[in-house]
Amino acid sequence: MASKFEQISLKPGFMKHNGGVLFRDISENEFEFKSTITKDHLNAAGITHGGYLAALVDAGSGSAAHRSTKPSSCVTISLDLKFIGTSKVGDEIVGRVKILKKTKTLVFLFCELKCEDKIIASANGIWKILKSRPINP
Repeated sequence: MASKFEQISLKPGFMKHNGGVLFRDISENEFEFKSTITKDHLNAAGITHGGYLAALVDAGSGSAAHRSTKPSSCVTISLDLKFIGTSKVGDEIVGRVKILKKTKTLVFLFCELKCEDKIIASANGIWKILKSRPINP
């Protein structure tokens, strides 16, 4: 059931400014997203900045939470990140999200970021489901 990757950073904003995020559904409770590291994503040590990885996890996981609760929107309540490995310019970072549990008001999930099949970060997160309403353009 895996769909094709699609660009989800269509509106002006932080993630579009940082190169965008490609996203796809794997199943009802599993999703993937990816991005390619550029020189603008690096820290002073020449590796991908942890803040960029955190933003990427937040954007990809938030998109997964939203897709799992459509048509509702979701916002991040908690995001617990573990930085495990590194990446550099030109690397493709792939995130995989698994929705662990949904209640009427919350989504619990796990995310893993990989680069060349090596885990570089993992995260557990909780998203708040907002009342169904269209997202402002």
